[in-house]
Amino acid sequence: MPAVLTIAGSDSGGGAGIQADLKTFMALGVYGASAITCVTAQNPDGVAGIAALAPRLVALQIRQVCWGFPIAAAKTGMLYSAAIIRAVARTVEELKIPNLVVDPVMVATSGARLLQPEAVRALRAALLPLARLITPNLPEAEALLDRRIATREEAAAAAAELSREFGTACVVKGGHLAGREVWDVLADGRRLWVFKTPRVAARETHGTGCTFSAAAAALLARGRTLADAVQGAQRVVGAALRRAARVGRHYPLRVGG
Repeated sequence: MPAVLTIAGSDSGGGAGIQADLKTFMALGVYGASAITCVTAQNPDGVAGIAALAPRLVALQIRQVCWGFPIAAAKTGMLYSAAIIRAVARTVEELKIPNLVVDPVMVATSGARLLQPEAVRALRAALLPLARLITPNLPEAEALLDRRIATREEAAAAAAELSREFGTACVVKGGHLAGREVWDVLADGRRLWVFKTPRVAARETHGTGCTFSAAAAALLARGRTLADAVQGAQRVVGAALRRAARVGRHYPLRVGG
């Protein structure tokens, strides 16, 4: 069984972060390990508090996991600070972790900021160039490019530009654009793919980005091509939205089962 590592924050509500990642790994038949970057106090309504772990402890978690298991892929989620980003980048490079998927998490679905403003520069300089795949949503792509993206054509251009800038594949997820279909656009520096799927009328979307990047990492670990992994991740998220079951007054994603 392939082993996959998530390097991300803990979501006390269970809908996003490492909790969503580990559920996704299990559903896709890979062994999931985690390195926690931050502990958050949150539920789908909002984030009440964030405590970042020491960068050296984040790096130590990654090393211990990689010394114990043959990691076939890894993903990053909430990294929060420039110091944590640099520690993660150094450790990933030192250990030569393959199939790194970087989800450039910046803001929670509820609107809470999950990446300090000064950390964006470290993300661009230290971590994105190490990735095999980066998975920004539209607001994250806008932040990385410092411009507005308002159409599907602009999203495609953004994916191509980010791929060229960082020397890696980039999928710009199109869920924030209006329309009956969601278009996710993948660029790898040579080709452009557009993956279309009917929009799901979901009550909640908390955790969709985490689930997407975790699914892509799991599928890469299982030997899928980049295009197959991205299309598979799109399908996993769509199915999880359709399967969402009521828990109290919320409808969290349900991956598998």
